[in-house]
Amino acid sequence: MRIALAQTNSILADFKKNKEKILDFVQRAKEKKAELVIFPEANLFGYHPFDLLERDVLVEKQMSELKDLVIKIPKDIFVLVGGFERNKSKKGRPYYNAVFLCKKNKIVKTFHKELLPTGDVFDEARFIEKGSVKNNYFKIKGQNFFLTICEDIWAWETKDKRSIYKENPLQSVAKKKIDLVINMSASPFFEGKFKQREYVVSKTAKYFKAPVAYVNMVGAQDEIIYDGQSFVVDAKGVVQFKCRSFEEDLNIFESDTLKDWNADKGTKKESVNEQLRKALILGIKDFMSKSGLCKVHLGLSGGIDSALVACLAVDALGADKVKFFALPTEFNHQESFDLAQKLAKNLRVDFQTISIQSSFEKIKAVLDKEFKVDQFQLMHENLQSRLRGLFLMAYSNLNQSMLITTGNKSEYATGYATLHGDMCGGLAPIGDLTKKQVYELSKHYNLEYEIIPQRIIDRPPSAELRLNQKDQDSLPEYDLLDQAVKNMVELRGRAKTKTDKWLLPQLMKTEFKRWQAPPILKVSEHSFGRGRRYPIAHKAQEI
Repeated sequence: MRIALAQTNSILADFKKNKEKILDFVQRAKEKKAELVIFPEANLFGYHPFDLLERDVLVEKQMSELKDLVIKIPKDIFVLVGGFERNKSKKGRPYYNAVFLCKKNKIVKTFHKELLPTGDVFDEARFIEKGSVKNNYFKIKGQNFFLTICEDIWAWETKDKRSIYKENPLQSVAKKKIDLVINMSASPFFEGKFKQREYVVSKTAKYFKAPVAYVNMVGAQDEIIYDGQSFVVDAKGVVQFKCRSFEEDLNIFESDTLKDWNADKGTKKESVNEQLRKALILGIKDFMSKSGLCKVHLGLSGGIDSALVACLAVDALGADKVKFFALPTEFNHQESFDLAQKLAKNLRVDFQTISIQSSFEKIKAVLDKEFKVDQFQLMHENLQSRLRGLFLMAYSNLNQSMLITTGNKSEYATGYATLHGDMCGGLAPIGDLTKKQVYELSKHYNLEYEIIPQRIIDRPPSAELRLNQKDQDSLPEYDLLDQAVKNMVELRGRAKTKTDKWLLPQLMKTEFKRWQAPPILKVSEHSFGRGRRYPIAHKAQEI
């Protein structure tokens, strides 16, 4: 039997466009003589909907588009479509996370997800009723299939980690002859995630003694980035082929041999930095397009963080959709301006300079007089940052351009960022990168030729808000700080080292800033943002 993996990018609640994309992929699969097309989890609705599910009219509209889709499916092909279905019983939560097995003019069978993730960025149990996988067998043209939805295969225990679930629902399924296990997923990206997927898919294949087709969503929704990389394993759990990363793909394979039609696709091994680059580019691109925006701008300081964000923005949107600003005061070095100008030229982006020195002097004079301040201090440093935010947000209003921020994870962890200043903006592309990752990804951009001037990478980082300022005047060495951030935030570990113990109170008392930060593109297993729900007012920092 010829089967198609349709790795697609859905737009949340754009049911008509999602339906049209499904039909397009089905037609392309049909032309290649596929008899079954498998899409990702919830691909008709988009994922994750979160509290959009408060609006039952949206699920009704999705079901209306599903009915139209079924009518338009070509003859002699089956399609597995993901979405949400109303729970018609009076018990439990209002919806199921569902998969619809469709053919021309008919929904043949409906399947419901059993394991509902509630950790990190997920909160399915808020609206989704638990289904049951035990009846998820179905047959097409003599072939026996068993269907699972994303989390349903994630209850296997590893050597190092116990499952968060009391029971593995797959182990209670009556074993029958299976030609193929299917998993339809919307699994977010972070470094090392593919290995985790490979492990649970391999365990599932070995348990059922059958190959597994794993179809993953691609695209980004708010902070969450889906990388695709759909794949098939044989009955021994060995990967046979993989789809492309961070882009839509259609791959056809034969169910008996598991041989795919696109052996050259998705097989090239990508470095960690290349995957990170592609993830962030997709995150920016989809955040903009799915929000109905097309232009961005940022302050280009001559520092490494803004340099990296500049490169990512141009890769995501094109140079003509990006604008850079230099907003100097007396504390900004001429070298910083020259380096920013050189980078802008390398990227072929319009670069405008607006001095904020006179504005700074006037407001400083008023503040000093009214508040009886007689020496330069933190208030004056932050005033410069907030003035830059004022100018850059004014440009947003005037030109319907979104300001993007340039802060990294190490800065956000310590509160080394100014509310209503350098934290102004609609998206924080590198807010989940440590300073070390910023350097590594910047060097990655320069592998073939110098895009980011080498001096930007080599010079000591500085906010340039006072004379001869360096980041390390206020922060530990970044190598030590990054390790502490990884331990305390990503790994949720205890404070052990001297830097850990310095970071812990900083981390706790600056939570109010992160609550007001723009959405942060998530590329680590545990990031700031939706998946880290720390309170603001507490005494935990004292323990």
